[in-house]
Amino acid sequence: MAPNNTVASGVLFENDAKTEDFGLDTTPVKTASDRKMQIVWGSVLQFGLFHVAALYGAKLFFTSAKWQTDAFAFLLYIMSTLGITAGVHRLWTHRAYKAKWPLRLILIAFNTLAFQDPVMKWVRDHRLHHKYSDTDADPHNATRGFFFSHMGWLMVRKHPEVLRKGKDIDLSDLYADPIVTFQKKYYMILMPLTCFVMPTLIPAYYWNESYSTAFFVAGFFRYITLINTTFLVNSAAHMWGNKPYDKYINPVQNISVSLLTLGEGYHNYHHAFPWDYRAAEFGFDYLNLSTHFINFFSKIGWAYDLKTIQDDIMRKRIIRTGDGSHELWGLNDKGQPKEGIENVLQ
Repeated sequence: MAPNNTVASGVLFENDAKTEDFGLDTTPVKTASDRKMQIVWGSVLQFGLFHVAALYGAKLFFTSAKWQTDAFAFLLYIMSTLGITAGVHRLWTHRAYKAKWPLRLILIAFNTLAFQDPVMKWVRDHRLHHKYSDTDADPHNATRGFFFSHMGWLMVRKHPEVLRKGKDIDLSDLYADPIVTFQKKYYMILMPLTCFVMPTLIPAYYWNESYSTAFFVAGFFRYITLINTTFLVNSAAHMWGNKPYDKYINPVQNISVSLLTLGEGYHNYHHAFPWDYRAAEFGFDYLNLSTHFINFFSKIGWAYDLKTIQDDIMRKRIIRTGDGSHELWGLNDKGQPKEGIENVLQ
């Protein structure tokens, strides 16, 4: 059967998926519409210089930096990653759990250290990404290729659909959080102090590291490493991997990305169940350190109302829309009786 092509909201859809999966309806596969990119050369120059500085920092990391500086840079990497994963992503974007003010204060500090825009802006873009995933209204639309979804989207003018649909994203919960609004108001002061000044001064003061080495290693090398690993969730985790929960969407399960991002690479699961605080079915997996972090603060009462998915709902979704690769309920399992599958679908 020839593909049935239609255009909706400036995005081309191709309905060419197989229709023999137990009578299930297929979901259109999205492809990017034609668009001439308007390059923002200032952003290109900034990212270029930052990466050059990071490469120099990498050289120092492996050749001349003191081991304390290397360890400190790694600690800052973990902290800033948690500011993205457990903080702005799972807490503030998806409201997958609630946090008392001491934990929110820790996470806002970690998030500022990460230097990926204020929580308010990050959440707006990510809620937009989930609502219009891999369409022209998605800020980092993965159907435009690896580089665009990884970093290129920050070097060009936003698509008009991103600007138009972004105005409708509800951020009232963030404006009600004084910690988030404080960060937004003073971000351009707090971010340089947290991301670059503090990582430079601490090694120089406490173990007599040179200022330049600390600046390039704990500052730029750590920061650009973080940027590239977390951006893999937008690029690699939308391209390479399996889809045990929903084969009709682009996000995939990517173990390598999970390792680098402390548990954010189980992306097919996350897009199927974005409100699960674990961002994965196997929340206690050794790669999902962000979940362990939340669980720790749950034990002391600083994190609460942790949301998860009921096993029965998850199983039905796996059988209804999965690609058959799930280790327990995959349709590729020859030992799985068809009668059992049909019963779950009823």
